[in-house]
Amino acid sequence: MTQEWLFSLTNISVVAKAFADWRGDRRVFALHGDMGAGKTTLVHAICRAMGVKEAMSSPTYSLVNRYVSAISGEILHMDLYRLADAEEALEAGIGEDLDSDAICFVEWPSRAPELLPDTVTDLQLDVLEDGRRRLFVRDR
Repeated sequence: MTQEWLFSLTNISVVAKAFADWRGDRRVFALHGDMGAGKTTLVHAICRAMGVKEAMSSPTYSLVNRYVSAISGEILHMDLYRLADAEEALEAGIGEDLDSDAICFVEWPSRAPELLPDTVTDLQLDVLEDGRRRLFVRDR
């Protein structure tokens, strides 16, 4: 199944809510997009829409940020940018996280694509010429 949203950063919360409602039982999401496209900002907005109340930050240095939602349970936000390959990701515990029951958002999944489950949903985030974003979502 595919879905597409066009939005500006000023109405990202509307798209985040629509995505959270659309998500269904999908659990692992691979985020693709250029540096600066807004992947982390989008994940934070989605987490808010899914009921995360705590402060959120970028997982660039921690690799994985863990959040708890009374609505959605555990949500993991991963950033694999600093990892060299799947072996390094496994050493960091990414494999266990992806195999858990948590909802997982994975930035830079190309660093360890073989660790992603077959049921992963791809999120492609692009910046349009007018500054708006295009979010294209596709189940594999």
